[in-house]
Amino acid sequence: MSQQWQERLRPPRIERRYEFENYSALRDFLDCAAEISEREGLYPDMGFGRDYVNITIHADEGSNSLAEKQRRFAELLDELCPASAAT
Repeated sequence: MSQQWQERLRPPRIERRYEFENYSALRDFLDCAAEISEREGLYPDMGFGRDYVNITIHADEGSNSLAEKQRRFAELLDELCPASAAT
């Protein structure tokens, strides 16, 4: 998981912003992220504009910390956008 992810404690979650060169690149990322969400059964909060997306992955309801599945999901998103993950 990239160091770009910020961990928050109340409520437990991780947050990240990805930036893109254009809307087309953003759209490709969102389409792939949707496929991962369906496959993994995790649905993060996403807010986006023309060239960015903010993603929040919450811990399971009633949990005080993130599970490995949430952290793995973040890694899968980073793999979709390696150039952004490295910055």
